[in-house]
Amino acid sequence: MKQITVTVIDPVGLHARPATVAVNAASKFKSEINVAFKGREVNMKSIMGVMSLGIPTQSEITISCNGEDEEEAVAAIQDVLKAQNIIA
Repeated sequence: MKQITVTVIDPVGLHARPATVAVNAASKFKSEINVAFKGREVNMKSIMGVMSLGIPTQSEITISCNGEDEEEAVAAIQDVLKAQNIIA
């Protein structure tokens, strides 16, 4: 399992647009990918799951991947979220 902890810097948090970006990035991989916030963990390939966390700006989230392409998945998701100025 590979995981990273990052800080959400989008001024409105992980709302619909950045959540869609995150879900689209995660959906490209075979690995199981989850995002955790305040003790709750959801499938990062589910827009409803990610939105249900209600992640505000300046929050720490943990993204974990488990599977055959976990290394590539974590790196790609982190790159996409940084490029969109969603995480620091």
